Amino acid sequence: MLPVWIFRHVAHEGPGYFADFLRARGLPFEVVAVDAGEPVPSRPDGASGLVFMGGPMSVNDPLPWVPAEVDLIRQAHARGMPVLGHCLGGQLIARAMGSTVGPGEAPEIGWFPVDRVPGEAADSWLRDLPGRFEVFHWHGERFGLPAGASPLLTNGHTPSQGFVSGNCLALQCHVEMKPDLVRDWAEINAAQLAEPRPSTVQGREELTDGLEERCRSLHKVADQLYGRWVEGLS
Repeated sequence: MLPVWIFRHVAHEGPGYFADFLRARGLPFEVVAVDAGEPVPSRPDGASGLVFMGGPMSVNDPLPWVPAEVDLIRQAHARGMPVLGHCLGGQLIARAMGSTVGPGEAPEIGWFPVDRVPGEAADSWLRDLPGRFEVFHWHGERFGLPAGASPLLTNGHTPSQGFVSGNCLALQCHVEMKPDLVRDWAEINAAQLAEPRPSTVQGREELTDGLEERCRSLHKVADQLYGRWVEGLS
């Protein structure tokens, strides 16, 4: 089986629990360290699926790898190849499918619930999950719903928290988090979490309160989404 390519855009936002999920199932993967200068392949021929992680940058920034990744996503989607995006990765998928990406009303950082959007997509991708569940967020921008895509998740702050289009799954939220990742992000971004802050941004203590149990619950969500996603791998 060809490996899953995982595109990393900043060193501290790696695949996290997603890598654990693949290892536990014996599924091969390779990390493409875009942050370290590794080039974006021009074609997806050597992969079974593409995964795009997060990052503090915007898809609207003039970065040379952004159009390269967008083009790669378009090629993969046209072939029916599974594509998965977390936060910035979800925004890249939205851009590749012709939707807009821009600032939200306020940043959304911390543990907040999302709601299932009723429909066939949720029945397929979220079949064993409740109507509302908690996930981790860290974003200042958000994507619109591309034409032809099916909405999957929403909440009161960010209307489009996730969508699917064929074998492509775009998430605005982070389901790949592990306790050490949350602690690292909170330390690296301490200035952003300082007072004063909007109600949509939790402080360091809130981010790390009950962290082990919260991540266990988050991984049940991830298992459902990732499990459905890997069904498309060939």
